[in-house]
Amino acid sequence: MLRHLPLLAAATAALIGAPGAAHADVIAATTNSFHIRHEVPLVVPAARAFDLLARPGDWWSDAHSYSGAAANMRLELRPGGCFCEIWDAGAVEHLRVVAVTPGEQVVLAGGLGPLLYAPASGTMVWKVEPGGTGAILTIDYKVTGFAANDAAEWSSRVDAVLAEQVMRFRAAAAAMPRR
Repeated sequence: MLRHLPLLAAATAALIGAPGAAHADVIAATTNSFHIRHEVPLVVPAARAFDLLARPGDWWSDAHSYSGAAANMRLELRPGGCFCEIWDAGAVEHLRVVAVTPGEQVVLAGGLGPLLYAPASGTMVWKVEPGGTGAILTIDYKVTGFAANDAAEWSSRVDAVLAEQVMRFRAAAAAMPRR
């Protein structure tokens, strides 16, 4: 469960600085809200990248799961679908799917990971579109709430976790067999 944030932040900073790597920004952060955007080029077409979204166990980090195994995560690409983690000792709904445009975008709502305890809730949009020789993956996450007025503090942590997942997604897409 989110135990390794300082190490992940350093690793993520190194990855983001790599040529052709993700472009990441905390677009805005206040005491009660933040907006994070990540954009990364992929070496697969948009349709294949979109299909990979539905398999978070193939690209999400074990370190950022409640069960310690990303293989327990699933994402149902339909309105009302769950971005959930289910294992013998429990279950958690990370986000709820509210809209899907097949092959293009998924809109999710909720508080990712420990944000469900903040309390905070947001809208996360995963968009895949053609770009260059592959696709461009963009993630926008807008979160509000934070009764303790600590959204600006949370923004850097959430940004680091999402940056890692985007880079893992990029690596998983690059490892996909060519068709």
